[in-house]
Amino acid sequence: MIEVEVRGDIEYAIRQLKKKLQIDGIKRELKRREYYEKPSVRKRRKSAEALRKLRKYNRIRSRV
Repeated sequence: MIEVEVRGDIEYAIRQLKKKLQIDGIKRELKRREYYEKPSVRKRRKSAEALRKLRKYNRIRSRV
C-alpha cells in the first residue's frame, strides 16, 4: 500500500505519489494490462526483461 502524507502543497504530494508509483512499477503494470497481450508476446517481453535485468546486474557487479 502506498501512502503520501499531504502537508499543504497538493502539487508536491501528487509528484511524490507519481514517483512512488513509478518506483513500485505500478504505472508500467497498469499500462501493460490496458490491452490484451498474446501469450507469445508476453513470453518475448518477459525474456527481454530478464535479459535487461541480467545485463544490469552484470554491469553493477563488474564495477565493484
